[in-house]
Amino acid sequence: MSIKTLILAAGQGTRMRSALPKVLHKIANRSLLEHVYTTSKQLDNNQVTVIYGHGGDKVKETLSQLDVNWVEQKEQLGTGHAVLQANASIDNDDTVLILYGDVPLLSFASIDGLLSKVTMQSMALLTVQLQDPMGYGRIVRDKDGQVLKIVEQKDANAEELLISEVNTGILAVKGDQLKQWIAQLDNNNAQQEFYLTDVIEMAVQDGIVVNTHQPESADEVLGVNNRKQLSYLERVYQLQQADKLMEQGVTLYDPSRVDCRGDFSSLGQDISVDINVIFEGTNQIGSNVKVGANTIITNSTIADNVEILANCIIDNAVVGADSRIGPFARLRPQAELANEVHIGNFVEIKKSTIAQGSKVNHLSYIGDATIGSKVNVGAGTITCNYDGVNKFRTVIEDGAFIGSDTQLIAPVTVGKNATIGAGSTITKDTPAEGLTLSRAKQISLKTWQRPVKK
Repeated sequence: MSIKTLILAAGQGTRMRSALPKVLHKIANRSLLEHVYTTSKQLDNNQVTVIYGHGGDKVKETLSQLDVNWVEQKEQLGTGHAVLQANASIDNDDTVLILYGDVPLLSFASIDGLLSKVTMQSMALLTVQLQDPMGYGRIVRDKDGQVLKIVEQKDANAEELLISEVNTGILAVKGDQLKQWIAQLDNNNAQQEFYLTDVIEMAVQDGIVVNTHQPESADEVLGVNNRKQLSYLERVYQLQQADKLMEQGVTLYDPSRVDCRGDFSSLGQDISVDINVIFEGTNQIGSNVKVGANTIITNSTIADNVEILANCIIDNAVVGADSRIGPFARLRPQAELANEVHIGNFVEIKKSTIAQGSKVNHLSYIGDATIGSKVNVGAGTITCNYDGVNKFRTVIEDGAFIGSDTQLIAPVTVGKNATIGAGSTITKDTPAEGLTLSRAKQISLKTWQRPVKK
């Protein structure tokens, strides 16, 4: 079956009160339109067309990586008019799937179920039962339960307003039928728009059965029209991700306070995640990993038996097995830690490799450095890697001991098993095995008088 998916994304979204086109607002760090596109691309033999309008240039520029055909709706004259803009790209034997760029949580299962109900003699419509159907088009059925038509809220009579089954706007239909009906639409209604929903009544008149399908949850078909709705769907999405994590064996201390703004290339066993943790991008997490509260992990690899204490930021980094990070540590891009590495509190690592069994203790900055195995970097150590124009590298060889409050002025190499005395400023390479220190002479002034407040 050849599928043509039309994603309607031309709306202005005035209730968002934003200069950003509505479909570019984000859930889990991805635009609403990307969510819809990603789900639709799971279909085989599927060509996606996005019908854009308001802020179209911005939409196309931002989402230029999407494999779609872009079709402009220059005037926003309703959903039927939007579909009409893509008529030329629809072949008669296509199955046309119509989705909406501001309905981000529709599942693949719902789409697949909808498509399964399309034949040459039938089309399919996604409907949902709502306790409060206010604002939605109502599904009008005959005495035998067959769909007759859809009546929009503003055009509904008192009896029709009592109907709780509503139209989601999401439908699937054969291409030749859709093109025929779209060409017959008029705007003789309260909003003077060309309603896509009018094709339902046309289908019935032509003897085409309208099959309905319902999603597992009404949340799937909720659209975003304002910031409150955006926030609500963000929470729905995050709880869905939390459920998936727990199904895979991850312990979440509070599922409502963990955000997954990406995915995982792999997950080990017996992972525990404390509150307010954020996962972004694509991460790989090994077994027996503990992630402390308020931690952000982005595009990183965490090996087995790692403990990440509270309030850490790990960004595009690699953490080897049996390592301990934090609290309040920051691993910046290209930080690569081997096994059994200890990173203390308030330590920042940037573009550096640290070999097995080394320790970088609290309040240190390691940038553009290569650190060997079993190195001890004392508290308050800084690799001074930047001269204001260029970056330079620091090399600390295996077994070296760096005393607290040391400044290493790159480029510089600390030799194997060397010791650097605390409080030193090192500007030249230091020999292996020996002690190197650089300190001003200590003096005491017996005649010194402490200042007094005047």
